Amino acid sequence: MATDNLTDTAIRKAVPGDKPRKLTDGGGLYLELRPNGARWWRLKYRFGGKEKLLSMGVYPEVTLATARKRRDEARTQVAHGIDPSDVRKAGKAADAAQAKAMAPANAGLPAAGTFEAVAREWLAKAHEPAVSVRYALRSRKQLEGDVFPWIGHRLARDVSAPMVLDVLRKVEARGALDTAHRVKQTIGLVMRYAIATGHADRDPTPDLREALPTPIKRHYSAILEPQQVGELLRAFEGYESHPATRAALKLGALVFQRPGNLRAMQWAHLDLDAATWSIPAAEMKRTKQDKLTGAPHVVPLATQAVAILRELQPLTGSGTYCFPGLRSKDRPISDVTMNAAMRRMGYGSDEMTAHGFRAMARTVIREQIPGIDPEWIEAQLAHGKAGPLGAAYDRTQYLAQRRQMMQAWADYLDRLRDGAQVLAFKGAA
Repeated sequence: MATDNLTDTAIRKAVPGDKPRKLTDGGGLYLELRPNGARWWRLKYRFGGKEKLLSMGVYPEVTLATARKRRDEARTQVAHGIDPSDVRKAGKAADAAQAKAMAPANAGLPAAGTFEAVAREWLAKAHEPAVSVRYALRSRKQLEGDVFPWIGHRLARDVSAPMVLDVLRKVEARGALDTAHRVKQTIGLVMRYAIATGHADRDPTPDLREALPTPIKRHYSAILEPQQVGELLRAFEGYESHPATRAALKLGALVFQRPGNLRAMQWAHLDLDAATWSIPAAEMKRTKQDKLTGAPHVVPLATQAVAILRELQPLTGSGTYCFPGLRSKDRPISDVTMNAAMRRMGYGSDEMTAHGFRAMARTVIREQIPGIDPEWIEAQLAHGKAGPLGAAYDRTQYLAQRRQMMQAWADYLDRLRDGAQVLAFKGAA
């Protein structure tokens, strides 16, 4: 048992000298009195045949009684074959780890290892650098709106199939079955990233393969019968509205590109003398890598398409866009303008859409125009090559063949349109 020699009075009255002094208590405990007046508790002990020193705190924050209690605890550890210095180091490491784990939460961020923390790391490091801005934004909105509120606080390794299903049921309950399937896919991507980074052991989403109803795939409405195509074209000719909207509708049938690309057509991307429209890679529906490094999509223009654009050029050619919005010339027409125009003509959303021009052309060309290779149509539609190596090794654009096809298509549409006189709109009949 240690012999205690010090008292609080003796400690308070001790006067610092030119050199550090030791005020010995007992059991290896002493107070080191420094020249600047600081008083440090030290414990001298032997472990493994070596003399060691352990800091016990500063007086008066650590009182004499507390220092003696710490000394006795350390001596007990030594008696049991435990080095107090190792215990101290382990405690500091644990405190540091705890502080590191709490740092995100203290800064208003998700705690390390939680599903939200892993998902945000996946977004920043794996997902956003690899996909388009639009795709990345959709994934982020799905996670923030439909997932984080329910399982974001859970450790990624603790996320189970029933937890994920509960999240998906909430999305399904609001009638968004397609979104529920996309959310499931996004959660699966996050969980696989969690496995790769050591935050989880397995992905629970495959266990939900049959848990959600299969969504009914709905295609964009499109007119596919030649006689009805002719009626549609005559309706375009008789449509009394803004000339740019009418031109966009007529071109939509002729070039059958994606509505977003058609709406954003710029005069700078057109070479009317060469009868070509070059859509920059960055504006195409491609992977982020292909947007950055891919070639533009070249669309051959039939003589009828060139004529429409030359007629439009005096009206909008001084601006950026061929089809500028009515409110601002700095922006193209909205994504509803063309569909709204067809609604006013009497064509419902279940009959024809701006996107339907693509299905219309693909179907009618194959059925009605002989000598057209399906691959020419797919190239004009800018559809990716089939198979994992298709896009990498088959970069054929069939430009000459597509130019021939587009002229044949435009001539065929003229014959359909001229098959009868201009008819009154269905809605006015």
